[in-house]
Amino acid sequence: MAISASNTGGAWDNAKKYIAAGNLKINGKVRGKGTDEHKAAIIGDTVGDPLKVMKNASVWIVCECVFM
Repeated sequence: MAISASNTGGAWDNAKKYIAAGNLKINGKVRGKGTDEHKAAIIGDTVGDPLKVMKNASVWIVCECVFM
């Protein structure tokens, strides 16, 4: 679960950076900063940040249990 959550958080962050860099094209038009897609990616990144942080504690507990 922790690894999946971390990957999800990272994916949202990467999507926001991808859109902000102007790499997203829909029907030949560049969709960058200030667009609805970028606003949605910012919200996703905000939701994804705690998922990336949560990973550290979760994985540490699993490692402690496995190595006992």
